[in-house]
Amino acid sequence: MFGDGEIMINTLYLPELRELLDEGNDVELAEFCTALHPARTADFMEGLTTDERWSVLRHAAIESRVGIFSYFDRECQADAVGSQDRREVAEVIAAMPPDDRVDLLNDVDSQVVSELLPMLPAVERRDILRLRAYPEESAGALMTTEFAELSENLSVKEAIEEIGRQARELETISYLYIVDDDQSDQLRGVISARQLISAVARPEMTLAQLMERDLVTVNVLDDQEEIANKVAHFDLLAIPVIDDDRRMLGIITHDDIIDVFREEATEDAHRIAGVDPLEQSYLETGIFTLTWKRGVWLIVLFVGALLTAFALTYYDEHHLKMWSWLVVFIPLVISSGGNSGNQSATLIITAMATGDVTLSDWYQVIRRELFVGLLLGCGLGAIGFMSALAMSYSLRESAVLPITLLLVVVSGTLLGAALPLIFKRLGLDPALMSNPFVAGIIDILGIVIYMSVAAWLLSS
Repeated sequence: MFGDGEIMINTLYLPELRELLDEGNDVELAEFCTALHPARTADFMEGLTTDERWSVLRHAAIESRVGIFSYFDRECQADAVGSQDRREVAEVIAAMPPDDRVDLLNDVDSQVVSELLPMLPAVERRDILRLRAYPEESAGALMTTEFAELSENLSVKEAIEEIGRQARELETISYLYIVDDDQSDQLRGVISARQLISAVARPEMTLAQLMERDLVTVNVLDDQEEIANKVAHFDLLAIPVIDDDRRMLGIITHDDIIDVFREEATEDAHRIAGVDPLEQSYLETGIFTLTWKRGVWLIVLFVGALLTAFALTYYDEHHLKMWSWLVVFIPLVISSGGNSGNQSATLIITAMATGDVTLSDWYQVIRRELFVGLLLGCGLGAIGFMSALAMSYSLRESAVLPITLLLVVVSGTLLGAALPLIFKRLGLDPALMSNPFVAGIIDILGIVIYMSVAAWLLSS
């Protein structure tokens, strides 16, 4: 029934799955759990309730059960852990990769966790408690404690035999980590599985002779963003996690790094838009929580807009009554400055997030943005000058626009580039200096520049 592996719309399976559950057709349900890739099987179960999904999973061997369960969305996983038979849940959790089960338990009610922990094997229980003790978003919270560990005194032949024994329990064997031989677990070196297999013609060679000693590692307390950048820079499939005494504690694999990049990119995108980062997905976040996270920053931005209004009120009393035509170009001036500032801020925040720009590059960044601002300002100023002339303004009146645009755009590019660097220097997230904040600052500055240039040219 399910063995052909054809891709079908999820909802087409639901009546059949429910019918099989009602009939108690164990054979067909077991076939469903093994016929397709676990990710596709999980996709076909999306329309089922948590109880129905768990009933289907009961027909799978523990390995397949964990594989399918891992592709459920986090909300469904947490719901299953909290609502299903504790002993069955404990069996699944015990078989999950260490880092994945800790992430899941962090999303589950603490009372449920307290009930589950005593049901887990002692080794897994201690591992969970140890990993949960590390700070959130640190290497310790991100790592898995299942990795290929070999003694430096093993020969190639012995190492291959040992890896054969370990492989079934490990998440990955891309890299084999070599530790000393005195039970202190100090990391000495690393070899790839490919290097080990390539050395099979020299079975008596020891791993100490074969291993690479120039290692890229992270400390157990390092921040996840720093780790992700390091893995990307060195193009690694996994990176070892050590403590201050260089003891090997675990590894962080590339799939976890992908999750970190996605999480950090999402947080930066939220901050760039002037939204406090959401802890859950958009649809899972409550209306009042969503309102609060957006409203806090909207209030701050609203206060900034009020300052712009106060600036306009001041100039209305002094200049706008005299040269009312200036009002026509106010949206053009402040939008040009705000947009140019937003561009610079986005480019610099992104470059800093990927490691392309560091604080030591500040002079080069400011110089580049100054030249870019001058070129953009001249271009936009020329267009503005021609447009003002075409609208029958005098030469002197038309000259206000290009000079203002040049100054405002240069100010926008410089501020947009400098503010994220300043925030980074202060130890804050550069993304906090997001587009709305840059635009708000430039709006006020743009009004001041516009009216000052008008007063200088038109009052003389």
